[in-house]
Amino acid sequence: MREAFRREGLRCTRQREAVYGVLMASHAHPTAEEVFLAVRSADAGISLATVYNTLETLVEKGLCRRLPNAAGSGPARYDADTSDHVHLATPDGKLLDIPEDLSEEILDRLGDDLVTEIERRTGIRVGRMSVQLVADRRDED
Repeated sequence: MREAFRREGLRCTRQREAVYGVLMASHAHPTAEEVFLAVRSADAGISLATVYNTLETLVEKGLCRRLPNAAGSGPARYDADTSDHVHLATPDGKLLDIPEDLSEEILDRLGDDLVTEIERRTGIRVGRMSVQLVADRRDED
């Protein structure tokens, strides 16, 4: 963790270590408030604003991702796994990682030709991929 901070030119503060530690230990893609509650249990003096600011800094430095809520409303979630991989958004607002082999297959099927075409049409270089599948909201009878 400290090496990652140094590499990105970040001071290694106790708050940053605590927030990043929660993200790295979680596979649940927590919201900022969930990170806050986890960190606050060990550091009662930390504020929600500090957690939000720290998360934004980590996102800017590429140490985590902000994942928008698939429903278009609700809080964003955060992921310390910045590798290209696929998420599944569930109707209850959770984000799950697709198993690695399936995630790789999905990303491979997109193919370099498609990414090149996206770049050509938009004029924007694709730096990494983050695919999110959204579960259907069917009522169970």
